[in-house]
Amino acid sequence: MSFKEKRVRESGRAPQRALRVSLLAMMVASGIAQAADSTKTEQTLTVDASASSDAQEQAAKDYSVPVTRAGTKMALTARDIPQSVSIVSKQRMQDQQLQSLNDVLSNTTGIKGISGDMDRTNYYSRGFIIDNYMIDGIPTAFASRWNLGDAQTDMALYERVEVVRGATGLLTGPGNPSASINMVRKHADSKEFTGNLEASYGSWDKQRYVADLSAPLSPEGNVRGRVVAGYEDKNSFIERYGFEKKFIYGVVDADLTDKTKLSVGYEFTQVNTDSPMWGGSPRWYTDGSQVKLRRGYNTSTDWAYNDKENKKVFINLQQNFDNGWNITLNGTHNEMFLDSKQLYIDGYVNKDSGLLVNQYDPSYAYDAVGGTGYNTGKRKVDAVDAFASGPYELLGRQHELMLGVNYSRQDNKYYSAWTNISPSQLGNFYNYNGDYAESDWNPRTPASDTQLVRQKSAYLATRISLADPLHMILGARYTNWNRQTLSAEMEKNNITPYGGVIWDFYDNWSAYASYTSVFQPQDYQDASGGYLSPVIGKNYEAGVKSDWFNSRLTTSISVFRAELDNVAQATGQTNAQTGNAIYVGKKGVVSRGVEFEMNGALTDNWQMTFGGTSYVAEDRNGDNYNSQLPRTSFNLFTSYRLPMMDQLTLGGGVNWQAKTYLDISGPEGNGTWRARQGSYALVDLFARYDVTKNVTLQANLNNLFDKEYDKNVGNGGIVYGTPRNFSVTASYRF
Repeated sequence: MSFKEKRVRESGRAPQRALRVSLLAMMVASGIAQAADSTKTEQTLTVDASASSDAQEQAAKDYSVPVTRAGTKMALTARDIPQSVSIVSKQRMQDQQLQSLNDVLSNTTGIKGISGDMDRTNYYSRGFIIDNYMIDGIPTAFASRWNLGDAQTDMALYERVEVVRGATGLLTGPGNPSASINMVRKHADSKEFTGNLEASYGSWDKQRYVADLSAPLSPEGNVRGRVVAGYEDKNSFIERYGFEKKFIYGVVDADLTDKTKLSVGYEFTQVNTDSPMWGGSPRWYTDGSQVKLRRGYNTSTDWAYNDKENKKVFINLQQNFDNGWNITLNGTHNEMFLDSKQLYIDGYVNKDSGLLVNQYDPSYAYDAVGGTGYNTGKRKVDAVDAFASGPYELLGRQHELMLGVNYSRQDNKYYSAWTNISPSQLGNFYNYNGDYAESDWNPRTPASDTQLVRQKSAYLATRISLADPLHMILGARYTNWNRQTLSAEMEKNNITPYGGVIWDFYDNWSAYASYTSVFQPQDYQDASGGYLSPVIGKNYEAGVKSDWFNSRLTTSISVFRAELDNVAQATGQTNAQTGNAIYVGKKGVVSRGVEFEMNGALTDNWQMTFGGTSYVAEDRNGDNYNSQLPRTSFNLFTSYRLPMMDQLTLGGGVNWQAKTYLDISGPEGNGTWRARQGSYALVDLFARYDVTKNVTLQANLNNLFDKEYDKNVGNGGIVYGTPRNFSVTASYRF
């Protein structure tokens, strides 16, 4: 049954193994170095505006991106940025069919997700939640409970995704020492009419159609337009679940002069889901053993839905000058809407009777094993960011300076109505099949985490050339942060210093070290309903990087350490009055580890990305912090175009992660139980055949060995990962 056939609602409703990893990374890097030294390829990055169309076409097929503003907002190679950087290119997204931000982050070095249910995933790096998501360098923060579709952002609209791991205070101001995610939009860069039409079919009746068209809007081509539109409809391995996505994106790029460029664009995305499971399926029996349900089991009802709608308007103005300086102005207005009615079940199952026992504190005034919720919300973001960068001379050497200002206003309004479900109302869980009647909803009231957040920032950084092989980056960001909630107001002023040193100690090799302070106000609440104090701390990182073949291949090895206080730790309990999870602030939390990555072209026919991380995160008592996250993980993906049959490209990869666990309190004080997920690997394969110069067929097979795994270890119910699945894609480009 298709999504359309299922959906009958009113159409008017709106919306410790660090050493091993280090040795492995060194062997990988050494092997690449030997391969590179066997060639005579020029290793210095050059930018040639008159490069041949063949060279440009080859660069577009690479997994690497030579120059980026990630990390410092200065245009640098990845080797010149004193932090760990991963870039997922358009070609890699095509090969792996990474169609959403969720897909991209699930396949990025050092990033791991915890899925609270089918539609909400929070991502973590180095043990901490990622709370900064940017589009073209403008950050948007969101509360984890109110996920308005960020992870479902469609990658058809974006050229690449840039991930900077560690603290990124220079870029974002507030933020955990986890990572920042920056999505770089597509632009109208063609002076000829060109495009790509794509159609896909896959498991569970998945259909997806995308059109990407570019054309000149003036005879000279100095004004150009681009439109990307798409539609996706699918069911799921989860029974009764249906998903529909619609999106359209339009941008006009105009060369006002030879040195002035203006871009204006609009994006609309609508994601509607029917019968989405909320919070997963019950995990425990009352005796402490684990409930075993089929992967396709769904606790949701037929009347449940979760609809999200995003509207974004943006403007970008770039001015270049003859002296090498440039000014960039970015502005955006975003509105994101949520409309949702759902049901959750979170009790313990009595093996004999099938009745559920509540998992809340016995002192609570109700006996609930689940509930229903009617939630609506609107997140409105207005932001502007302006910065200038360019060279300057001092003491006979040339350096670079970057300075800017930023203002953002984020208004989050959420409204809720909920009812509790008692054991007698639910009845025998063994007989439950989602046939629970819809609630007689009470009027929705403002949720406790409704808030208005304003940020004013000024930032400055300079790249100083101390000697030909030695550079230093120094910077700082001042942030005035203000939050108004329904019951209180908080204002903080913070200065975030940043420092880094890069030493080019060999032709293709650099060593670096960096330091950043950490400041992060929190949306987590304690038992009284008050917000936890901001996270404060320090982040250190050092490593070695290299690049090869004119930066078509990059490698990096890094060690890191973050020291934090007031870090939120979930207690596993819920506030009976607000329905929010209860957290406590942990002092002396330390995360330390090692990462490596190799990314890009080994040859013209062979692309590869291979990365891994291993770390330890503990509080001052030596207890593991966020133990539900894997301490070691690897990501590998490669593609190879056969020289003897260059129409055919084959590839595949594997994502592996170590075992995870989380200890929770059993019902009615019945000891401590441990939820576990063993280590596992997910293997993917793909093949692409160029039928003609313009027509391509591609097949992808994911989770080849049909591994069963839990994406929500610990708190909450079980959320199974996707079983083995396939997709076939036909594309026509002109």
